[in-house]
Amino acid sequence: METWGGNRQAMRCVDLPGLKAWVYSSPIDAAQGGGDVHYLSVCNYGLLSRIALADVSGHGPSAAAFSGKLHALLREHINTWDQSDLMRELNQAFREAVNGRKYATAVILGYYRATGETAFTCAGHLPPLWYRAGARRWEFLEEGRETGVHQCGLPVGLIPGTRYHQTVIRIEPGDLVALYTDGITEAENAAGEMLDRERLLDWARLAPAGSSEAAGQFLLQRLEQYRGSALSDDETLIVLQRAA
Repeated sequence: METWGGNRQAMRCVDLPGLKAWVYSSPIDAAQGGGDVHYLSVCNYGLLSRIALADVSGHGPSAAAFSGKLHALLREHINTWDQSDLMRELNQAFREAVNGRKYATAVILGYYRATGETAFTCAGHLPPLWYRAGARRWEFLEEGRETGVHQCGLPVGLIPGTRYHQTVIRIEPGDLVALYTDGITEAENAAGEMLDRERLLDWARLAPAGSSEAAGQFLLQRLEQYRGSALSDDETLIVLQRAA
């Protein structure tokens, strides 16, 4: 059982069973740690990988509390395919830790190496980007895509007893999935124009699709050119690619 992540600054490649991950995370206050929290974990049998990204309202103690709860629950559920119990317990644990004064958006993926099946759960978070190598097409990955009803669960920490669901898709060899926080989509250029998720999707369509690192570095370079050197919020970008 292995777990990587936290709410500190990072730029690294991580090998997961059947997946190549590239992680960029930059808090405004690198010493204190930011409100963005990420974890990548592998089950005891090397079959199930879980990738979690969350954005906590605020920094400091609330983000640290969420990071600790998420880490503990990922380890507790590390061998479990269904993510609904994990999300329900995370909602309750975080609410109790901060007395309902904070909340966090989150997106969690569970990837099964043998088939490429991927369970996707969203709690008020921005939809990931999905590159489908067979069609050479980027699109948003949204919950309920199999039924045509696109919805997203409530952020964790808001309402006791909130129920969360998961959508299962199949990630094919060569496919890319990019997770990100609103520090990226709300970045502004010199004219005060916000990046927004549609422009990020347009950038992804121009990105090299040969590796998660190449795609991630391309998006990061475009972001830095757009916003300049000053961060206005914590930023996290995680790009995954299923091995061929």
